[in-house]
Amino acid sequence: MGAIRIFAFGFVILAFLTAAYAYPHMPEKMASHWGISGEADGYSAKDFGVFFMPLLALAIFGIFIILPELDPLKRNYSPFIREYDTFAALMIIFLYYLYVLTLIYNLGVAFELTRFIAPALGIIIFYMGVLLKKAKQNWFIGIRTPWTLSSERVWDRTHKVLGGIFQAAGVLAFIGVAVPAALMVSVAVLIGAAVFSFIYSYMEFCNEKTAPAERIGRKAQKRASKPAKGG
Repeated sequence: MGAIRIFAFGFVILAFLTAAYAYPHMPEKMASHWGISGEADGYSAKDFGVFFMPLLALAIFGIFIILPELDPLKRNYSPFIREYDTFAALMIIFLYYLYVLTLIYNLGVAFELTRFIAPALGIIIFYMGVLLKKAKQNWFIGIRTPWTLSSERVWDRTHKVLGGIFQAAGVLAFIGVAVPAALMVSVAVLIGAAVFSFIYSYMEFCNEKTAPAERIGRKAQKRASKPAKGG
């Protein structure tokens, strides 16, 4: 197991240690869901509220470890395995950060949760863009449309463009710490990016298929335009 994965697993252990420490201090009914306004609008039992997030972090860590091993295109992970592991670590850290905020809120400390989540979410989204730009064809990570999975060139071009969009959305989300509306705009950009990726990858695939025919046509025209050599 590499250093980045060990670091990520350390946060999983930390989450369970935090749960053990926090459990006696939590109310029997804990706030566990917040609306867009940042106000708590959902509650859960103490056991679920304290232990769900550490268990989720452990499950996500395990999934990130297993996915490359299950992928038929496992060999393609090598060029971006560092970015893959770093993203997994950031996800675990983000969950732990969110977990700590939840515990603090349930201790009775009033604060606007959205403003604290915005910068962390911005970092996650921005790094998703970094990962997309580096990712090579695989069955689990990235923009997996019929056209990106059919052509390595279409995969690379689509991920380069979408990676930039995700990075821009990440910056917007980060600004949400000061301007809450920016976080909503960031979410809208991500939803739009999902639709755009489908259309863009199809257009790139069509361009790839028509380009060879166009090149052959141009070559034929050039040959036809050349004057015949006298005999």
